[in-house]
Amino acid sequence: MYKCRGGLYGRPFTYTKKCYTARMKKVLIFAPIILIIAGLLWMGLFYYNHLRGVGPAINKPPADIVDIIDEHEGEVVEGTNSTDFPLVLPEGFSISIFAKDLVKPRDMAIGPQGNMWVSKISSGEIVLLEIEDGEVVNVSTPIRGLSSPHGLAFDPGDPYMLYFAEERKISRIRVYSDGPAEKLIDLPAGGNHKTRTIRFGPDDLLYISIGSSCNVCDEPDERHAKIFTMNRDGSNFTEYASGLRNSVFFTWSYVDGRMWATDNGRDLLGDNVPPDEINIIEEGKNYGWPTCYGKNIHDTQFDKKTYIRNPCLEPFEMPSYVDLQAHVAPLGLAFVPEEGWPEEYWYDLLVAEHGSWNRTIPVGYKISRIRLDAEGTYHGTEDFISGWLTPEGALGRPVNVLTQPGGILYISDDKAGVIYKVTTNLE
Repeated sequence: MYKCRGGLYGRPFTYTKKCYTARMKKVLIFAPIILIIAGLLWMGLFYYNHLRGVGPAINKPPADIVDIIDEHEGEVVEGTNSTDFPLVLPEGFSISIFAKDLVKPRDMAIGPQGNMWVSKISSGEIVLLEIEDGEVVNVSTPIRGLSSPHGLAFDPGDPYMLYFAEERKISRIRVYSDGPAEKLIDLPAGGNHKTRTIRFGPDDLLYISIGSSCNVCDEPDERHAKIFTMNRDGSNFTEYASGLRNSVFFTWSYVDGRMWATDNGRDLLGDNVPPDEINIIEEGKNYGWPTCYGKNIHDTQFDKKTYIRNPCLEPFEMPSYVDLQAHVAPLGLAFVPEEGWPEEYWYDLLVAEHGSWNRTIPVGYKISRIRLDAEGTYHGTEDFISGWLTPEGALGRPVNVLTQPGGILYISDDKAGVIYKVTTNLE
């Protein structure tokens, strides 16, 4: 007979059905407790390794940036005149609140009559800011009931025709009219990344960026993690570039017409890997994701395949042009025009760093200056506007940048719910 310990005073007793039942009860009681403890330990370790710095991204701002800027209006010219003003700007630049109470504004587009149109992805709206003498005089919401609207683009050949991208489709509508929107094309569901950005390129085609559906994976829908082109009517939807995990914004150089795009690197590889990227986009090229990142570094944690050659080599995969700190989350980018801007900034690229949520020490939350010459040669990265990230939390999160002649820069901020106006004071 089998013996079962646990009898009176630890004496062995015959293994019976009663003994088996008692043992199973103990297992059923303690096994879930052990699993819960193990799960909590895993969650704690995951939080410690990846989410310790999430606070600035999700917590309420420690103060209202509108009140701060309004309090110093007319005083802050260089951004460092007042020790209690958090934002730091280059000498000769000032910042003001252009529009407020917008609730998570994202993309911006200047339309006919010089007014600004703004997408609000969370509320499903496109807002019209009517401008007179450089100031917003009226705010209205002519387009409502959308599903995660993001990209906005006015047709250069028909300036009253506004194209807008929702998560699952692209449509167009004639502004300042009563006509309905016209759906042009369906898009794949977003997954992890539901923003869809659109712009008209120098070739008169409409470009569309579609982010990946996941952090890192082999996409089940091959339309993800790519940039496409199409005609105005939605026809000839064609892949332009691939391997772009989440190129939320893109633009073209006014000097040589090359296309530039930001790209957000994958998560869960640590605080400093992989870099976020700025890429020069060429037709037909693959920019690496999910297999490669940065300067053609092989992501061996994800990709376990065996190759007869290095899978991360040109011309098969294109390296990044500029590496940024991992997790700064670069979004909007814009070239500095010559008219009305200091000559030292000509040809430079301004990039909105939305800010990290998954890095133990938060980074980003600023506008960076990518220093370039007339040929697009990279000469370094430096802060253009910083200070949204404070020890108490984040006052805002820059999303998009829109440069204008006359030394004007607009910045959308989806945390503070505002659009800033930055001006330069050339003498």
